[in-house]
Amino acid sequence: MSQISLKEYAAPVYLNNRYTPSLPFFLGSKEDLVSELLEMLLKERDQLRNSAIPQHYSGKRNLLKGLLTVREPVPLDVDFLNKLDSLLQTELFEKGVIEVEQLESIITSCPSSRFNQADKFILWQGDITSLGADAIVNAANKYMLGCFQPYHACIDNAIHSAAGPQLREDCRMIMSIQEEPEATGTAKITRGYNLPARFILHTVGPVVSKGTKLTEQQRAELAACYRSCLELASEINEIRTIAFCAISTGVFGFPKHEAAKITVQTVNEWLNTHAHHFDKIIFNVFSEEDYEEYRHIFHI
Repeated sequence: MSQISLKEYAAPVYLNNRYTPSLPFFLGSKEDLVSELLEMLLKERDQLRNSAIPQHYSGKRNLLKGLLTVREPVPLDVDFLNKLDSLLQTELFEKGVIEVEQLESIITSCPSSRFNQADKFILWQGDITSLGADAIVNAANKYMLGCFQPYHACIDNAIHSAAGPQLREDCRMIMSIQEEPEATGTAKITRGYNLPARFILHTVGPVVSKGTKLTEQQRAELAACYRSCLELASEINEIRTIAFCAISTGVFGFPKHEAAKITVQTVNEWLNTHAHHFDKIIFNVFSEEDYEEYRHIFHI
């Protein structure tokens, strides 16, 4: 497969232009704002014009999220994007941004860790879309356009929903230049839009089908995801902190314990030969089970 390099798509997606979201300037309530956004979005397609709109805010907000999830990556009206920015920025303010400087490094919680890069490692359980790292990692699929299943509980969906539809447009641009699916173990980078992270690294992990035995190729492909993200991020001077999700351990089925071992070992080895590229690497987990897997790896 012929995968394009950063220099081939950085300019078309304006990667070096810092995105400044519209401030939460809307004078009405969030419900009024969501109602306006729904009205504008439903007018896009004739078959949706007469759709019933829920009465309560939570229903309206879920409908808006669902419509944006299934929407093809075509440009939106600037007024719509400004209003959506206002909504997403308000929601980000309400949940709060977690700054990397607030988080404890592994060397502090586990001084005896066998990993010599432990002073740069952070294990953090929480919502990656609220993390103020320079870059976060998204576990994407080979089409790289985000998840099109409304309300699907995958990180791809969560990141696209919090960033905004401009992210899908950028991903479409990259894939149209590449003209073929993203290969397993490789990565691309976009801006973060409404996320606190300035950049998003998108990587495609291996799929381990239920009931099958983990192979050496799948192990190598997972390690390649982490190396690809680190190599790509190292090309951008502004990236000093990176937050990795637990790639492939969700719907892609990679065993959690094996994934945690491969993840930490791979990142540690890469840093050993690229000592000055990054200040902190955050291993982000969502579930208690994932947290305990990583904690075990750091403490053995």
